[in-house]
Order: sequence, then structure tokens, then C-alpha cells
Amino acid sequence: MKKKENEYTVIVGCGRLGASIAGKLSDQKKDVMILDCDKTAFRKLPYSYGGLTMTANATDIEKLTAAGVKDATVFLAVTDRDCVNICAAQIAKKVFHIPKVVARIYDQDKKALMENMGIDMICPSELSQKEISNYIEIGGVKHVG
Repeated sequence: MKKKENEYTVIVGCGRLGASIAGKLSDQKKDVMILDCDKTAFRKLPYSYGGLTMTANATDIEKLTAAGVKDATVFLAVTDRDCVNICAAQIAKKVFHIPKVVARIYDQDKKALMENMGIDMICPSELSQKEISNYIEIGGVKHVG
């Protein structure tokens, strides 16, 4: 798949996951902006990070506009708070019309809400359950493929 010339990813949440994704995208020379409401969170970014950072609330439309969210092709909401991720993802999808929007959701009961909005989601507990089930099914032996 050919990379679009103007591919731009906005990540909300600079915890371990957000910082890791931002670092990998930056290493691939992709344009990335990461936002967090806590300016000290950016210390989690790898030393090599070459993208942008902004201290901002994920649901502040003025700050999102200043971050260039309207130009984003991908928006990831990966804070540790479901409600923030859901709201930020909704804003990205409905206000800024970003084509790819993903939210991390811890509470599986909120999945139906997200599915009805057309927002993709990642649920860590669901992913863990699948991996543990696979591990048990293969007898604890990891296949190398």
C-alpha cells in the first residue's frame, strides 16, 4: 500500500502505548502529533522522536484545531480513560471527518456504543482474553511462523 503524501497521525494520550506508537511512526518518518493534558507525559517518548507534541485536553476543539487535526488521516485516542477516548474519537470522526479513527476502550460494555458510531476500537481485555485462549489451546507452546 502506497503511503499518501500528506499522511498525518494524531495521537491523544502519551502513556506507554501512545508514546510507543508515536515513536514507531516517527522512526518510519511519518508525520505525527501527540497530545496529552499532562506536559510531563512527553518524557515517555523515545529520544529519537521527531514528531510534534502539544499539551492539550483531548476534547478541546480549539486545541485540536491548533494541532492540525483537520489535516489528519489517522486519529488514535489511547488515554487511560474510556470517556475521554470516546469523546475525542467522536469529535475526530464527526467534527473533523478523519477517515481512520481508533479508540482504546477498557470497558467491553461500551463496545456497542462505539460500533454504532462507526469508530474502530481496541479493547485490551478482549485482546488479552484471545491471546490467553490461544496460548491454552496450543498447550503453552508458542509457534514460530
